[in-house]
Amino acid sequence: MTIVAENGARFTLQDRDGNGRVDSVELSSKALLLEAPGKQGGNRFRVITPQAIAAVRGTKWAVDAAEGKTSVFVVNGRVAVGRRTGSHTVTLGRGEGVDLEAAGPLTIKRWPAARVAALMARLGQ
Repeated sequence: MTIVAENGARFTLQDRDGNGRVDSVELSSKALLLEAPGKQGGNRFRVITPQAIAAVRGTKWAVDAAEGKTSVFVVNGRVAVGRRTGSHTVTLGRGEGVDLEAAGPLTIKRWPAARVAALMARLGQ
């Protein structure tokens, strides 16, 4: 697992199953870029923000937590995203993103190149 943090990002690494390996990140502000190999069964790596839970399916993706909103973008692979409360999730593929606010639908969108470039620049990519 590789994690790149934006300057000033506030996050906490967690070991949910107590096996000595980080398997979750609690992100409260700014952005992280994550790259994880696919994993069959067991606990999948996830990022938790005030609005969302993004769980990896073997991929490279970014999570951006801002006040009142979380944005998730998939560089490649697949990521399941849902609200912290509720059971509805969407699965994002390569080049897709979703913006989660306190309410409203989880709408998958293909992000414009300028938005992707701006987020990746914040992450040194």
